[in-house]
Parts: sequence; structure tokens; C-alpha cells
Amino acid sequence: MAKEKSQRNYDKNPKSKAKKASYDTKYHSTPKRKKYRKKLAQERRDRGIMGKGGKDVSHKKNGKMGVENKKTNRARNRGKK
Repeated sequence: MAKEKSQRNYDKNPKSKAKKASYDTKYHSTPKRKKYRKKLAQERRDRGIMGKGGKDVSHKKNGKMGVENKKTNRARNRGKK
């Protein structure tokens, strides 16, 4: 599988990669992100699919949660900032 443009950039620029890794660590350590992950994990437990691989539980636009293919879920907002 071909690497995305940003990944090729990080491969060429270790300082840039380290800076992003630092940012990501701080961002994913915030209470808001922890709460978000906790909510999804609880839903996976409730559905009996936690720890078994398979599909993701994702937040839908209407605010509800649903089971969805990982590839579809994780690619949805790719490149949008």
C-alpha cells in the first residue's frame, strides 16, 4: 500500500515527525479525548465485540452510535482539517 503524502514527508523529516508525535500525545491525553474513547469502548463492551477485532463503533452525524467497517470509519475525515 502506498504511503500518504504526509507520511512520506515525516519519513524525510524526523524533526517534523517528532513534533507531530509530541502534539498527538498531548491531544490524545486531554480529558475530552479520553471521554470520547471511553464512550466508544463502553459501547463495544455492551455489544459484546470488545477485544475481538472486527468492526468499529462510530459516532454518526445524528449523534447515535453504530457499527461500521474500520476502513470506512477511519477514512471519513481524512485530509479535512
